[in-house]
Amino acid sequence: MDLKKFVREIPDFPSKGILFRDITTVLINPGALRAAVDAMAQTLDGVEFDLVLGPESRGFIFGVPVAYNKGKGFVPVRKAGKLPHETVKKEYALEYGTAAIEIHRDAIKPGQKVVIVDDLLATGGTAKAITELVEELGGEVAALTFLIELEGLKGRAALEGYTVKTVMEY
Repeated sequence: MDLKKFVREIPDFPSKGILFRDITTVLINPGALRAAVDAMAQTLDGVEFDLVLGPESRGFIFGVPVAYNKGKGFVPVRKAGKLPHETVKKEYALEYGTAAIEIHRDAIKPGQKVVIVDDLLATGGTAKAITELVEELGGEVAALTFLIELEGLKGRAALEGYTVKTVMEY
């Protein structure tokens, strides 16, 4: 299935000059959703790992079914202040300021291998922050997989040294 046919393009969102790739049109179509999740899971064939991590919120949308598909557990990566137990936190730069993400301190055990699943690789800032949290806890990033990569924003450069897989590139 050509998933690009299901990605809606919205010009000038969220600001003038940006061409937004909207995946809600993938999510609403049962066949496209299944194809997207299956394709993301397939990118991980042959990768040895223990857990799937997904950042709020679209990483949850794709990370949980990928974890289910692969028979693995899922670790939510949340915005600061949203998790109820002891957390580790990482701040990172955005083009318009900073953000912070957290995971539970006990979510990853030393030596565990994880994959990071998200909908979009743009600049790589969020994904890089997640890799740093994983390593701080003694885990190892086995791979990162994304539904879409915006190649012009060079997110792979921020993730140099990691295995990065994508389903669609723009």
